[in-house]
Amino acid sequence: MSPLDANSTNPIAGNSGQKPNIPGDATILVVEDNVSNFVLIARLLGFMGIHCEWKTSGYEVVQYADTLDRLDLILMDIRLPYEDGYSALRKIRLSERLKAVPIIAVTAEASVEQMNKARTAGFNGFLGKPLDPDRFPDQIRRILKGEAVWEMSYNDR
Repeated sequence: MSPLDANSTNPIAGNSGQKPNIPGDATILVVEDNVSNFVLIARLLGFMGIHCEWKTSGYEVVQYADTLDRLDLILMDIRLPYEDGYSALRKIRLSERLKAVPIIAVTAEASVEQMNKARTAGFNGFLGKPLDPDRFPDQIRRILKGEAVWEMSYNDR
């Protein structure tokens, strides 16, 4: 059964109390304006068997996410055109249907200051760019199991 099938047993994370098994039945919304970054993320998620959807801006992300039959996680770039990740986060948190969906900040501006700003704003985690293709699958598995993941870019280690 497709994760977007209307008969899915877990339409939106938080509504049914179920977590995805290891994450093949998950749907992730990637909010990313850079096509190359999205393609990398989409390929990595695809190799994991995870379905992803894509928005290029925080603008109207709530309306778009609300059309999805299932949503387990949002990976949100911070610097986006029209409406940044912080503004989109605030709108998502106001949505009764989406407010429990974990939202992870993903940014090239990976610093302790930015990580703290994301935490204060209400993000559930932080992944610095560039993403490490070797670590990304484990980071996503941990996030989908409910673990808080706050990590800088692998170049900064």
